[in-house]
Amino acid sequence: RALRLPVAYVGAMGSARTHRDRLRRLREAGVGEPELALLRSPIGLDLGARTPEETALSIAGEIVANRRGGSGTPLTGARTPIHHDTRAASDRIGSVA
Repeated sequence: RALRLPVAYVGAMGSARTHRDRLRRLREAGVGEPELALLRSPIGLDLGARTPEETALSIAGEIVANRRGGSGTPLTGARTPIHHDTRAASDRIGSVA
């Protein structure tokens, strides 16, 4: 259902194996490839998280990066602006799930 809503982010927890199985089941249920392409899984940024709190932080970081147009890469040595143009992302702010 969420993949058919006008939202900026849909993610699902689980391993890569779980995600492959999820995709298979969604295809069998009639979900199309355009909708499946919107599903982010496994969710979160690679922080090396081990605890539930660290996992939550990695997921929140990915949502913010998606919302604001960030890459999720370290800022040290980056050649990109620290603060992205929020006008482009502001259209999606109200629709982040």
